Amino acid sequence: MGKYSRILVIANETAAGRRLHGEISDLATPGAVVKVVVPALSSRLEYLLSDVDRPRVRAQRQLRLSIKLLANSGIRAIGEIGDANPVRAFRDQLAIFEPDVVVVSTHAKGKSHWLERNVVKKIEGITDLPVVHVVVDASAEIAAASLHAA
Repeated sequence: MGKYSRILVIANETAAGRRLHGEISDLATPGAVVKVVVPALSSRLEYLLSDVDRPRVRAQRQLRLSIKLLANSGIRAIGEIGDANPVRAFRDQLAIFEPDVVVVSTHAKGKSHWLERNVVKKIEGITDLPVVHVVVDASAEIAAASLHAA
């Protein structure tokens, strides 16, 4: 995989994952700009109750943490909350950001609703850009962080 100067990242709960940030570091040229888009996903109950605030608050928290971690690694990052549908969030960004590569971060198979819905394949079908799929095991990362903190 090459090096890129404009990297678009589509991620939600995995947006602050170490594995994702390692992959971004490997893909980024010096001075690269990374745009992190975190879809504001709602649970079925939140959807039924038309609760749009909680999903946006969660997405904003993930986004802030992701941008902070990238900045701590010397990577210039911007970001925004995207459409609840990650494919639509990707489409919305294509003309606005004009990326060189797209990184889609998900949980592992069996834990990822995005994989069940073929989000990565759908994004690959929309664009000729390289699409990098990064699987982040958030549970393992939290456990490892807890061990290091002890």
